[in-house]
Amino acid sequence: MESVTVKNFRCFREEQTARLAPLTFLVGENSTGKTSFLALLRALWDVAFREVAPDFREPPYDLGSFGDIVHDRGRDEAQESDGFEVGFECLKSKADAKMTYHDSLFFRATFREKQSVPFPVSRSFSCSGHWVKTYATEDGGIAVHFGTPEKEWERKITPAFPFSQGDRLTGLMPILDALTPSKSSEGRPESDESVSRADIQMIFDSLLPLDFFGYPYAGSPVRSSPKRTYDPIRPSRDPEGEYIPTYLANMARRNPRIWATLKSDLEKFGKQSGLFDEIEINSFGNTAGGPFQVHIGKRGKKSGGNARNLIDVGYGVSQALPPITELFNPDPTPLFLLQQPEVHLHPSAQAALGTLFCSIAGPERQLVVETHSDFILDRVLMDIRDKTTDLRADDVSILYFEPNDDRDVTIHSLRLDERANILNAPPGYRQFFADELWRSVGL
Repeated sequence: MESVTVKNFRCFREEQTARLAPLTFLVGENSTGKTSFLALLRALWDVAFREVAPDFREPPYDLGSFGDIVHDRGRDEAQESDGFEVGFECLKSKADAKMTYHDSLFFRATFREKQSVPFPVSRSFSCSGHWVKTYATEDGGIAVHFGTPEKEWERKITPAFPFSQGDRLTGLMPILDALTPSKSSEGRPESDESVSRADIQMIFDSLLPLDFFGYPYAGSPVRSSPKRTYDPIRPSRDPEGEYIPTYLANMARRNPRIWATLKSDLEKFGKQSGLFDEIEINSFGNTAGGPFQVHIGKRGKKSGGNARNLIDVGYGVSQALPPITELFNPDPTPLFLLQQPEVHLHPSAQAALGTLFCSIAGPERQLVVETHSDFILDRVLMDIRDKTTDLRADDVSILYFEPNDDRDVTIHSLRLDERANILNAPPGYRQFFADELWRSVGL
């Protein structure tokens, strides 16, 4: 995603657009909408790419019912808007015999209340002058407004072709396919308002496929507690990282090649951060499905040392293990939504996270990180300045969430220059740190 647009959503009243990059940081005071913004990114992914009605209460986010999510306009105006609008811009890659080029795909959705939860009553896609907008009609059907740079049409699909079935929305491809004239009509003369199969194919080629696969990883700010001994569980992703020990054990027991790479990556970060030097899986019994322990070794300045149980080495290791394991996953998700990955970590380990983010983020893996850690942000700025990774200044976006007097929040999209200086920062950005500095020197 290149940018996100929001209006009447939570604390964001006026329409505003925030710039995203391969590595995006969300910074600002508590209760300024940073977690709501992360929840919105996952919701947009659901409604656009997975074609399901988003669940705004799915862990690790719980934004409540429709009345909690739509912007509260206050006592002097109508208490609530009748809906909210959200959208994004992303790049679609196209290739021909000579080169690969990119077009911007724009998506927009309007949500209204349906049985107290937000439901997308309209969706629109546009790219290269081709566009489709679908919206629900009162009789259960779909109205479709669509067009090319030269023509446009509006059609209605009967209620037999519903806008949704449960929480699953009608996909864009079935809608366009339903609009395509049958082959028996191809020989007839077209009226000025008719749509041909060639027109539909042109829209297909522009909007589909969307080239997005997988599902975002949304990490919780509080991860699972370590255990002395683990019994294997179903290895499916969860925000707290409950499944991570089982995932590591499965790799160590069943796929030595992948485990060797993953173990090497984890230990490299462990050494850079000062958290640990070695990670091992200690199995009990002869079966691959038996209980196991996670052992952590930290030698420090010694040439050797005994590994200790994960539960005995300090809380920071167990809290850092889920997000860094996800980042090193050989089958990564395309979008990582991380909340406060720095919890329980020493400043040196927080700084090491910044370097890790710079080495991981890129066109195939986009990271959006909510953080209160200056150590992470400062390390990223220094790595950009010193060119220690391939990430460049334009690959980083800092979104500063600034509260206003009228209970609204403004999102400032801050950029970096080539020396990693922060550009276009508003006066209130980092004011607290400046005040603390002046106080510390007695001024």
